[in-house]
Amino acid sequence: MEWVRLKARLLEAGSVRLSGEPADEYVSRSAAGPSAGTSGSLFFSPVTGRRVRAGIDEKCSIEVVHRGGGEADLFIDDDVVSGRLEPAALHCPRQAYITVSGTCIFRCRYCPVPSLPGRRKEIAEIVRMIESVADRIDAIAITSGVASSIEEEEAYVLEVVAALRSFELPIGVSIYPCPETPARLHALGVAEVKFNIEAATPELFSEMCPGLSWEGVWEALSSSVALFGRGRVFSNVIVGLGETNKDLERIMGDLAAIGVVPVLRPLTPAASLADMPRPSADRLLRLCEVHKKILRRAGLDPCRALTMCAACTGCDLVPGRDT
Repeated sequence: MEWVRLKARLLEAGSVRLSGEPADEYVSRSAAGPSAGTSGSLFFSPVTGRRVRAGIDEKCSIEVVHRGGGEADLFIDDDVVSGRLEPAALHCPRQAYITVSGTCIFRCRYCPVPSLPGRRKEIAEIVRMIESVADRIDAIAITSGVASSIEEEEAYVLEVVAALRSFELPIGVSIYPCPETPARLHALGVAEVKFNIEAATPELFSEMCPGLSWEGVWEALSSSVALFGRGRVFSNVIVGLGETNKDLERIMGDLAAIGVVPVLRPLTPAASLADMPRPSADRLLRLCEVHKKILRRAGLDPCRALTMCAACTGCDLVPGRDT
């Protein structure tokens, strides 16, 4: 099966059944986002430079059989694909991707974090975490919920970033922004930022992210491009919230036009959207073709990403990496 179609099928399914030899060292668990609180996930790679992340579900019809030492076979539909399980350094391969505050005062409808017993990590704890994987990472990525207020969270994340500069690795940051967040992160030497617009329309954003500002995120994205440069600013757009493909084409075009790389993130049904379907493989493939054309027209290349989701590629179809 062609890689892009195989990956789309796995993203549609969202999970695999894991069997064979013990594979604990290859299982990653999330403290933020829709996968928080689940039984974990794995990264499967058929060839170097391509990977897909899938949740682990013993009831899934798609199976990954670990043969030992990371060697694995993927049984999907009528195909068998040989590859490797990639160990996650922290959350994903080759990166220390750390959630600072695993709790949030906001209640985005797709996110289970507010209902989980999360906590804020101490700065010294974060430094120790990165030290423990420093020999197998190329970048640091920081994300966070909002523990008490947007302003207080930004201030704390800035302290975290300042403490991590000594590692001399590219740092990417994805938090909910205040008006001056881009300038403050840039002043600390952050390489890339990701401020998530999340939904394809302002109406859907208001419905899915009550209490947050669509305009505020757009302003942060726009000001970030002037600081970090075209192609160094990213924004997640969730596929499957009720938008049309035309809505997604429009929002991708609007983001790319100002120099922001859109990241199309298939919905992981969770929280109050737990009964929603995941987007189909066919839809993801059609959108990927549109995504590729929009990025090419804007002169944006996700393959240049140093940090965060666009560098990992496990959860999304990424033009240039998967196509």
